[in-house]
Amino acid sequence: MGRPIKKTKMAQTTDAFGGDLSGKIAVTAYRPSGASKVDSTTAYIISQRASQKFKIHLEDSTEKVYCLRAVAPGSLSATPPSGADGVFCVQVILDDSTVAYVEKFYNNTIHCVTAAGTTKTIKYQLNAEGTDEGQVSGVANVDVR
Repeated sequence: MGRPIKKTKMAQTTDAFGGDLSGKIAVTAYRPSGASKVDSTTAYIISQRASQKFKIHLEDSTEKVYCLRAVAPGSLSATPPSGADGVFCVQVILDDSTVAYVEKFYNNTIHCVTAAGTTKTIKYQLNAEGTDEGQVSGVANVDVR
């Protein structure tokens, strides 16, 4: 798997004292095995399990292991790979305001794929929706919760 991404970029378990979990990597959409796609407004990554498998907090407050896919939400497969409960995607806004989807996270960079199929490895930062378009040249923006 290589070195996992920093825990500071992911939410740990839910805070028993009502701690703020905002600022963690947001899940754009997910699809449980054999079910329909869910466009997420509250799901986020909790921890990394493998290079493309992550434990995520879902809309219904459950936590499951899902596989990251670099596809638009409408293209998420109903059949996840072995060892995963489903698939999910994370949208990223590139420095030229192009929408892409993360294929792989690294500590300081991401590997992503645009709708046109262009692949790119670029540095990223975590930003809230609406403040994340074209701010810094050479830096992509990943939404947070």
